[in-house]
Amino acid sequence: MSVMGGDPGPAVESRELSQDERAELEQLRSQVTELRVQQARQARGRRKRWRAPVAVVLIMLGCILAPVSVLAVWSANQVSDTSRYVANIEPLIHDPAVQNALTDKVTSEITSNLDVTGYVNQAAALLTQKGLPRVGTLLQTFGPSLSGAVAGYIHGTVHKIVTSPQFANTWLKVNTVAHQQMVSALSGQKGAVAVSNGQVTIDLAPFITIVKQALVARGFTLVNRLPPIHPTLALFSARELTKAQAAYRLINDLKIVLPILTLVLIAAGVYIARGHRRALIGAGLGFAASMLVLGLGLLIFRGIYLNSVPNDVLPSNAAAAIFDTFVRFIRTALRTLLVVGLVVAAAAFLTGPSVTAVQTRRGVKSGLGWVRSTGEHAGLSTGPVGRWTYAHRKGLRIGAVGLFALIFVFWGRPTAQVVILLAVLLVVVLGLIELIGRPPAEPVAAAPT
Repeated sequence: MSVMGGDPGPAVESRELSQDERAELEQLRSQVTELRVQQARQARGRRKRWRAPVAVVLIMLGCILAPVSVLAVWSANQVSDTSRYVANIEPLIHDPAVQNALTDKVTSEITSNLDVTGYVNQAAALLTQKGLPRVGTLLQTFGPSLSGAVAGYIHGTVHKIVTSPQFANTWLKVNTVAHQQMVSALSGQKGAVAVSNGQVTIDLAPFITIVKQALVARGFTLVNRLPPIHPTLALFSARELTKAQAAYRLINDLKIVLPILTLVLIAAGVYIARGHRRALIGAGLGFAASMLVLGLGLLIFRGIYLNSVPNDVLPSNAAAAIFDTFVRFIRTALRTLLVVGLVVAAAAFLTGPSVTAVQTRRGVKSGLGWVRSTGEHAGLSTGPVGRWTYAHRKGLRIGAVGLFALIFVFWGRPTAQVVILLAVLLVVVLGLIELIGRPPAEPVAAAPT
């Protein structure tokens, strides 16, 4: 029996060892597999390490080019476009500082060429020759006073004319021609804008004609004796014109390329980054910061410009008004883009996985759910529309964001207020999608029997 049946002990022991070996083999296999997975992850990590620095560089380059792009677009829309320039320059004639500067300039030119004292002396000499020496002497004595009174009368009359609608219309016509000449000057054409004593000037002869006609209409016919005069108003230093020409040619060549390149660099940086949402937040904040840098640059250049214009050529308050009017569209654009950057950064943050963002979304969703449930208890239900909205809520959200983005792009000249309004309306629309969307009812658990 023992021979036929054999000893079962060693066989059982052999089977137990085989199972252990099999378990160890499986354990080794799992360890090898895990090791290979870790090595593959490390290899992928090493391959992706370049993405973070490249993304940072691309986004930084885009943010650096953003202010230059704003200047390029402004140069194209404001400097090269006469209609935009005239719309920009039109408020200047209504500025009291500019009106006073024009009044003083025109009055000075008329009185210096009129020579009232000379006419008084001629009249006194003629009276003396006619046998009226006392009257002639008396008239000559009051000559300076008469000259001052005439100058005061002319100054008051000129100020009334300068503040009149007729003068404003002439201002627009003259600046239309002057702008066309300015564009020619910036593009390097000769003889476009006059340069006098190192200052780029605008001819005020048309304004002198208006003043002469008004004075004659008021009975002051003495101005008919005036010779043809061409007073000028300094705009900026001729030295700055040379710099402006070089900048104009460069920026005008890149006015289309720069904005596109800026957006491509930022978009590429966000796409390459390992964390797209975090990169988008950084891009938005960097873009907004670049607009702050542009605003600071304008402030610095404003001081340089005001120091470059002598006070006897153009009063400082008038020079400040001219500069502020010229750059007001740049300031509007940078404020708008600053708000856009902040809105994009805020949107990326609030849709992210951070604790603050999750709690904010959860609170909003809870509040909208409470409003929806309250309405349903009151008999108000969105019905099939609500179910359809809930089923297609992702597509509706994307469509709403795209629609508002298109509205912003095609708005024309959006301001910071417009951006804020569009952002608020978009939040309202997204809230309505969430409010109208009615999730399907949860199945009711069967009661235990």
